[in-house]
Amino acid sequence: MKNTISFIGLTALLSLFGCQENPAEKKQERPPNIVLIMGDDMGYSDIGCYGGEIRTPRLDQLAANGLRFTQFYNTARCCPTRASLLTGLYPQQAGVGHMVDDRGTPAFKGDLSNQAVTIAEALKGAGYSTYMSGKWHVTPYVINNPDKHNWPRQRGFDKFFGMISGAGSLYDPRSLTLDNEYVAPKEGFYSTNDFTDYAVQCVEEHTADNPFFMYVSYQAAHWPLQAPEKDVAKYKGHYDEGWDVLRKNRFERMKKMGLAKAEWEMTPRDSFVQAWNEDIPDKEWELANMETYAAMTTVMDEGIGQIVDVLAAIGQLENTIIFYLQDNGACAEELDWIKNRPKAKDLVRMKAGELQTEMVPFITRDGKPIKLMKEAWPGPAEGYTAYGLNWANASNAPFREYKHWVHEGGISTPLIVHWPAKIKEGGTFRSAPTHLIDIMATCVDVSGGTYPMNYNNQPIQPMEGKSLLPAFANQDLEREAIYWEHEGNRAVRMGKWKLVSKASKKHSYAWDKMDELAIENWELFDMEKDRTEMYDVAAEHLEMVQKMADMWLVWGKRTGIVPRPYAEKS
Repeated sequence: MKNTISFIGLTALLSLFGCQENPAEKKQERPPNIVLIMGDDMGYSDIGCYGGEIRTPRLDQLAANGLRFTQFYNTARCCPTRASLLTGLYPQQAGVGHMVDDRGTPAFKGDLSNQAVTIAEALKGAGYSTYMSGKWHVTPYVINNPDKHNWPRQRGFDKFFGMISGAGSLYDPRSLTLDNEYVAPKEGFYSTNDFTDYAVQCVEEHTADNPFFMYVSYQAAHWPLQAPEKDVAKYKGHYDEGWDVLRKNRFERMKKMGLAKAEWEMTPRDSFVQAWNEDIPDKEWELANMETYAAMTTVMDEGIGQIVDVLAAIGQLENTIIFYLQDNGACAEELDWIKNRPKAKDLVRMKAGELQTEMVPFITRDGKPIKLMKEAWPGPAEGYTAYGLNWANASNAPFREYKHWVHEGGISTPLIVHWPAKIKEGGTFRSAPTHLIDIMATCVDVSGGTYPMNYNNQPIQPMEGKSLLPAFANQDLEREAIYWEHEGNRAVRMGKWKLVSKASKKHSYAWDKMDELAIENWELFDMEKDRTEMYDVAAEHLEMVQKMADMWLVWGKRTGIVPRPYAEKS
């Protein structure tokens, strides 16, 4: 553990005691600005530089001039990922092992732990200004008299504009917040554009000599599938061949790009995924969903380009690290859980300035009833749709499973790192297995600051991650393993081996019997030969299975996952 007194704090102490500064110290290189950008509910192969056909020229440019990590991992779910990313801890250690509801233990409290620090809190100790634009989602959403101790301004950010909660209309999101107060959206609001505008504003207004940390957490491309008509129109007809051809084409591009090995096999179509043929019901609606999803992604890419452009305009692009990643794999949800909607005749138009408190609004700001799924059309504010299992299977090409699960389709994310001052091998790959927990370690490392042992009179858990600086230089990262648990799904990644177990039910929140953790429930994959997890070799390597299963159980107990003293909730 580093000394907890930051360089800036140490310099101040020396001055107080009359010590003269070394002239060389005054000329120390200014630490880099850090811009951390995250997309929402997107598949591994969606963006262009990871094999997708969706137009993302600005991300592709960052990749061409920076690094692409091929085995970077998230936690399979939105809020656990955000908790892990912000704190450098596994999500259970940060208090958000599942969603933002309290399931009875510190690991599953559903509220960011006070024994964790955020990147913003850590970097403020190194002299950084800290800004955030977008989705927060690491504390419960409360409408009246909310407890704000875990809102961004109370967790290290100097400025904030975005959402406290996790989902909502892109035209009228619930829990829209400026600094510490809920606000109504301005006329013409569209979250991707407005979150971009606020991020650009923060950069433009940063006139001090100190570096800044900017966290931009976009709502795109999470359902509902909503995008301006002009942007959707650009994708008209692009997906007419359907999801089967889309998966095949993406995998072929990934092989040509070097993201996938020739010997890896495409996973077979999920048994619940329809074959694309003339019998697809509501085919035009299905196509419109994917066209809108692609448009949402391109609008986000354009916003990222605006942030890059303002950094260049103020002369800070060269010494700014830009990270781009996604919070989980593609989402296969069909929104069939949304119930008890009011009838159109009972709806009352919202008043001017009224706060939106519904994740799924009942009525648009201009008085149109909100419609769901196949009763709706994707794109406009009155449509509330998701693209579902069929297209999610294509978004995750070539991997198995989706958001929620810890097979590769649930936990694999692109990671692009752009830093012209230090990264000179533009367009190259880094294949070391890496994880969200490594972002905090990297930020602390490049900042010249320190990670505290205590903060606000609370003991702080040690970082779990590794700095990625050695990987930037194409050197090995020394680590034993990376671990996962989400909704009973479990995994361990150790070198080329991945041990993984799928929960018997989609939402397996509790293990009633310890034998459910037995090695018979594990699959083992050689990720060098079989990244798509087609061939379970557990029976051939029982000693390895036992070793890694034991490692997982030790980790599960250490992080508070095991035992689980509560029953599954409905």
